[in-house]
Amino acid sequence: MRPLGLICFLAAIATGVAQNDVSDASASFTLRSWNEAFALANATVAQLKLDEKIGLVTGVGQFSSRCVGNVNPVARLGIPGFCLNDGPAGVRPTKGVTGFPPGIAAAATFSRRLMRARGVALGEEFRGKGINMHLGPALDLMRNPKAGRGWESFGPDPYLTGEAAFETITGIQSVGVMACAKHYIANNQEHWRYGLIAEVDDRTMHEMYHYPFLRAIEANVSSVMCAYNQFNGTSSCHNAALIGPNGLLRKDGFQGYIVSDWGATHDSAADNANAGLDMEMPGDYILIGGGTFNSFLGLGSLRSDVNSGKVPSSRLDQMVTRVLAPWYRLGQDSGYPPVNFDAQHSDGSGPNNLDVSVRSVAHTALAREIAANSAVLLKNEADALPLKSAGMSGKRVAIIGKDALMLNLNCGDSNECDDGTMTIGWGSGSNSLEFTVPPITALNETLEAAGAVVTTSLSNDKTAGAKAAKGQDVAIVLVNAMSGELGFYQSVNGNQGDRNDLELWFAGSDLVKAVAAVCSNTIVVVHSIGPVNMPWSTNENVTAIMFAGAPGEQTGPALVDVLFGAVNPSGRLPYSIADDEKSYGTTIVTDPGFPLGFPVINYTERLLLDHRYMDVHAITPRFEYGFGLSYTTFEYTGLSITSSATNSQVVSFTVKNTGAVAGTEKPQLYLGYPPSAGEPPKVLRGFDEVQLAPGASQRVVMTLESREMSVWDTPSQSFIRPPGAFTVFVGASSRDIRLTGTF
Repeated sequence: MRPLGLICFLAAIATGVAQNDVSDASASFTLRSWNEAFALANATVAQLKLDEKIGLVTGVGQFSSRCVGNVNPVARLGIPGFCLNDGPAGVRPTKGVTGFPPGIAAAATFSRRLMRARGVALGEEFRGKGINMHLGPALDLMRNPKAGRGWESFGPDPYLTGEAAFETITGIQSVGVMACAKHYIANNQEHWRYGLIAEVDDRTMHEMYHYPFLRAIEANVSSVMCAYNQFNGTSSCHNAALIGPNGLLRKDGFQGYIVSDWGATHDSAADNANAGLDMEMPGDYILIGGGTFNSFLGLGSLRSDVNSGKVPSSRLDQMVTRVLAPWYRLGQDSGYPPVNFDAQHSDGSGPNNLDVSVRSVAHTALAREIAANSAVLLKNEADALPLKSAGMSGKRVAIIGKDALMLNLNCGDSNECDDGTMTIGWGSGSNSLEFTVPPITALNETLEAAGAVVTTSLSNDKTAGAKAAKGQDVAIVLVNAMSGELGFYQSVNGNQGDRNDLELWFAGSDLVKAVAAVCSNTIVVVHSIGPVNMPWSTNENVTAIMFAGAPGEQTGPALVDVLFGAVNPSGRLPYSIADDEKSYGTTIVTDPGFPLGFPVINYTERLLLDHRYMDVHAITPRFEYGFGLSYTTFEYTGLSITSSATNSQVVSFTVKNTGAVAGTEKPQLYLGYPPSAGEPPKVLRGFDEVQLAPGASQRVVMTLESREMSVWDTPSQSFIRPPGAFTVFVGASSRDIRLTGTF
């Protein structure tokens, strides 16, 4: 999203700072109602001069900003130059911050508790740095598994993404930091993102791509960022049907402000302002991805349009009021920490901060907990896992693969930047790498303490890997796949933003097969931003597969936690893993199909993404949506479905731990609609987190509210519950259904 290179980001974090507990990060504040906030904002707007108003809706310029975006301050009224900063998984690009797991890892926990806690911790670190707005969460559905930025958000399912949005935003704003939901809307690939034309029908829009933003509005999100792409033929940032007074966001009760993605404005100041855009970023003349984008809400242009009447003065006042209202609502007008960013680098390479660490012991522990709880155990033959420290003395263990290593932070502009463990994708959604604890460090410490004899081959050379694995009792192979944002690290391993394919990077599959050919106890660890091909998963010598996803900075300790059983894995796949890209229902458009302009992408799959598409077309994935094994077993019994006075349906059932160790189950509720509704066979409508000791059981209650049983009706422009019988599916994944019932 931001045209700051990955390399200058890596350079900015190449040295460490001390970890401290930040005393003021979660300082108390007065949360006001929207009515109170708007009253204060209106009173302030009445005191502003024209240029001061324009300054509050216009960025100061990419290379004069302390943050990735600032507006102009009004010092005489005590209004600061609001600091807007990336990213969805932690403060970027600056020192002394936690490298949290990204959105896709939070989704893999299937835990509202951890989603909320992650939001709180993110907010605390942004507040500690004095940043007014957290540019996240990202709510873009993973329409195709190769999408470069899919890992920033929460997967292909609108319900899971919506719940994650609600919890994340609630957490961030609970400490007085503004959240910004992005990118509105149908922003689902990096190729051609600066102007591709997404053609989406009304029902698909409401049930799929708008739904997570609806949940963001219900969480009182402070801002929404409009996207680069066009939507149904009109650029998102001047699309009145989306952001205007009668557009989708406002009709659904959104009260905050619309901010442009960086350089996403087109046409005139009047066109943008009158269509519903409230703030433009970054406010200068910039180059993005080879295209030129000008600032059209700049001070001079907007001033002349207001003076000429092209933009009514009442509309400008409304823009400023909407910008100030969240600031007042979250109490940022009193006692908010100052921005702790240093002055701009003289070479214009980006902001930096050497002053304050906002890390804490609690945040490090949370990052580790989320990473461990997002790890998905895909295979575990003959109880190969967990490894038992008490039985490791004298055992011969090989650690194989460059993914075990620490990422090279001083690599310069080369592919050697990827010769290390994958913690997160690249781009504006990335975060700090300076405190990363790589797998090799944590594994070596644990294995050596247990008395194991460790051999390593820390490259992806399959000959060297096989040599290291031969004769070993255990071979742990670490492999990965990455992606990121177009315009940052333009050509990484031959990929430009969106992945070229679903293969593991650096010939990872060949490495796994070479090791498994010589070691009958091969344990594979996959770090990836999304699904990858696993033709070797059925190899009898591959005894276990731990899909560790995108774990953030505590990757090594979290991996040891699950491999050695300190944490019983409970992660669930937030997407399916299939053998062919076509199994997911969509493809990435790389060829515009005509010599000039941007491609038109028709969302003809409508409601059928990922497991929904596979269910309709009888495609059996290698590992289905919601799948994940445990070191124990669970039993489901006693399904009950009852109607409530509020027209909701209350679904309850009992989950029992029938194994020998404590574990956490993630029961999922899928709804089957009446055939006339035109819905997919099974739609996710509930999930829970149930922690159980051996032999213990718990009654789980999930409520289906009216909207969750409804479909979007275009003629009436409303959600309507279709008549007929519904089927409730309760189970451990989208295809491991344990209980069924109807109402």
